[in-house]
Amino acid sequence: MAMCKAALGLCLVLLTCAVPESVRAEEPCEHRTFEDQPFTVCAADLDRHEIRFFLTQADGSNYSHPEALPHEKMLFATNAGMFTPEYRPAGLYVENGVEHAAINTRQGGGNFHVQPNGVFWIKSGVAAVSTTQDYVKTQPAPDYATQSGPMLVIAGAINPKFNADGPSRYIRNGVGVLDGTHVFFAISDEPVSFGVFARLFRDGLHCANALYLDGSISRLFIPSAPSDRGLPLGPLIGVYGHD
Repeated sequence: MAMCKAALGLCLVLLTCAVPESVRAEEPCEHRTFEDQPFTVCAADLDRHEIRFFLTQADGSNYSHPEALPHEKMLFATNAGMFTPEYRPAGLYVENGVEHAAINTRQGGGNFHVQPNGVFWIKSGVAAVSTTQDYVKTQPAPDYATQSGPMLVIAGAINPKFNADGPSRYIRNGVGVLDGTHVFFAISDEPVSFGVFARLFRDGLHCANALYLDGSISRLFIPSAPSDRGLPLGPLIGVYGHD
């Protein structure tokens, strides 16, 4: 069954289901196994949490590492999509309502350009994942947005470009929207295929739409469980408790 949630004139078609207990838990991140593969899944509830995007610091330098983000009330942080060799966003990037990089509809190689690619965006406390084509049509003027690719799940269907369990195996991270308020971020703890990763969002997390963020360089930073500092990154996402 589907329902529409109106947000400033926009109608987002979403699959309805009960919100999992992990979304309501005090600890937003948990380890879970799906199809015999280990993942770390973090949940953000926009009624209780704030999702913020970060690219450059006050001096103009990139944050580059999630550890460099403000730590006060941080629950977790992750990379926010693909980037150029100069650590600039590969496609659309909006932070605090300001567009720092335009939507990218060019053809090209690599995962970013596998069609359809898409945009994760937030406007007035409502989150969505849209294909790039749909985003261009609706022009939602979001508070935050990041473009990446490929789409993992599109209106409840796995991206048809994926094999069920192809030979390509990488650490992968992505974002999926359960409804306009509940958002899941997931990273594989071991290399996995696109097919398994996409099914995690659709069948394991019940997300109607989900977007791939990146591969082997992906990071998930949890302040309460710090890990080794990884390679420099482009845009970042931090999830915080409300004041």
